[in-house]
Amino acid sequence: MSRELLIREATASDLEAVVALHGADALGAHGDAWTPDSRTDYERAFAAIARHPDHTLYVAEAGGEVLGTFLLSFLPGLTGRGALHAQLRSVQVRADQRSGGIGARLLAFAEAEARRRGAAVMELMSSMRRVDAHRFYERHGYGKTHFGFKKRFGPA
Repeated sequence: MSRELLIREATASDLEAVVALHGADALGAHGDAWTPDSRTDYERAFAAIARHPDHTLYVAEAGGEVLGTFLLSFLPGLTGRGALHAQLRSVQVRADQRSGGIGARLLAFAEAEARRRGAAVMELMSSMRRVDAHRFYERHGYGKTHFGFKKRFGPA
């Protein structure tokens, strides 16, 4: 990639592009789409993230285009003598930009921020269908240590 990549906190003006990244994700299949009907839902969710000091939505941009995103959250716990856990969620790189180093840059940025905040561990979940993503995370030192379970309470 010849353009300089900037990783920064997302702003409300990034929301449409972030939602488009998630909407283009065939494996995730969350049905995300920026529409007149859904816009207020995404704006409300972003406002909740933005006002909480333990959650930050980030974007990776180059040339004014959003090419990637992730949500970084911090969770206190009692295990590990009260260790702070960082949780990496909703990681996306635009399909035409994958395998170009953006994912590695996002991961390195998130890890540096987690260390800066004093986290003892970084956790992430990845769909069982994302075999390529699993290999990517393993190459970057992440191990498969748990099974994840999910129970839906509504349409989301």
